Amino acid sequence: MTTPATSRRLTRNERLDRLPFTKKHGRMLFGSGVGWALDAMDVGLISFVMAALAVHWDLDTTTLGFIGSIGFVGMAIGATFGGLLADKIGRRQVFAVTLLIYGIATGASALATGVGMLIVLRFIVGLGLGAELPVASTLISEFAPKRIRGRVVVWLEAFWAVGWIAAACIGTFVIPLSENGWRWGFAIGLVPAAYAIVIRFGLPESVRFLESKGRLDEAEHIVRDFENSAGIAHPTPGPETQALEVVPARNKKTDARTSDGDAPGIWSKGLRRRTSGLWIIWFCINLSYYGAFIWIPSLLVAQGFDLVKSFTFTLIITLAQLPGYAVSAWLIEAWGRRATLATFMVGSAGSAVFFGLATTEPMIITAGCMLSFFNLGAWGALYAIGPELYPTDIRGTGTGAAAGFGRIASIISPFIVPLVIVSGGPVMVFAIFGVAFLIAACAVFLLPELKGASLQQ
Repeated sequence: MTTPATSRRLTRNERLDRLPFTKKHGRMLFGSGVGWALDAMDVGLISFVMAALAVHWDLDTTTLGFIGSIGFVGMAIGATFGGLLADKIGRRQVFAVTLLIYGIATGASALATGVGMLIVLRFIVGLGLGAELPVASTLISEFAPKRIRGRVVVWLEAFWAVGWIAAACIGTFVIPLSENGWRWGFAIGLVPAAYAIVIRFGLPESVRFLESKGRLDEAEHIVRDFENSAGIAHPTPGPETQALEVVPARNKKTDARTSDGDAPGIWSKGLRRRTSGLWIIWFCINLSYYGAFIWIPSLLVAQGFDLVKSFTFTLIITLAQLPGYAVSAWLIEAWGRRATLATFMVGSAGSAVFFGLATTEPMIITAGCMLSFFNLGAWGALYAIGPELYPTDIRGTGTGAAAGFGRIASIISPFIVPLVIVSGGPVMVFAIFGVAFLIAACAVFLLPELKGASLQQ
């Protein structure tokens, strides 16, 4: 039990860092994670819808590329401006609004009467989806105790696998049922619109954000709620406590502020190395992940598998994401951030090449499962690292800008696949993805190792 005298020497954020993982942390993780899973379900659905529309609407690969990539155009814009808004108006507000936007647009996609209408709606979906993901990881990072912060964010990212598995189930058991099965798949996407209400009123705002805006009473109330949940005493209110807690805690190991104490931009001298590394990683992992997973169902159909078998293979491959996240969540605190992310990137590179060479059903499933395991484990580590790199007042901006830049690769990748398939076949496509993963593995070492460090104020 911490005494009041000791507590008065701690800032609010240090008080949060000392806590164990409580029920309130669990509720917050689950609440954010469900939103994350619904995001993944939407992204995953488009890969199955593309395969179905290629059959039912007789679309060529160029048109399918537009359908697959337009959402990522929206995601690039949404990620960039969503991060900026999160630093201006709050993490929780942006999280709820983005869920509402993409949930309604996904449901409306079910009513699309043609390719043009579908493309417009997918762009709107991307706006909401792109803004939500970096904001959610930032919010969770700012509440998680520092000794398990990386692990908690990987747990959040693991909900992506749950959503993608849900999409695979919808793709396998709903979309093939009829010519309009894809419409029913999109209709399920209305769920996030209702869930946005839960997000808005059920999750606390970031304490670090509230302090940065001078809303100290709200910040104190939230910290005390978490301390009560853990059964830990909190300081008695008074001038001494208030004065101590208004002063931001500094961490010599991670603080990248300018000499006059002002928060720098993400490209300032103290941050440009980590920003460069983060942007390279985001670009390469987006290029490879979306290039592979958006097209896998369609590529399998092109190889002669029917829709049902293609979707069943994809469902099996998707299940391998869960153990990938589990191992990443353990290693990120055991090995550290850089070693974990680099290892999973190298594993992704080898798995991509293996998948490109796979010719039999057992090889396709094995290689696909390996790619899922390593690739999604890498995603989990990446989302854990991003928010740790920046101080509070530009944390949303930094993570959102990296995600936005990475989405440029996800815009390009749906067009790369059909072009390269013509000249080099699947081997060439997945070799390119393997090289991208290796470049990302090298870029990891541009980032600082922040295992066990407190977040910057």
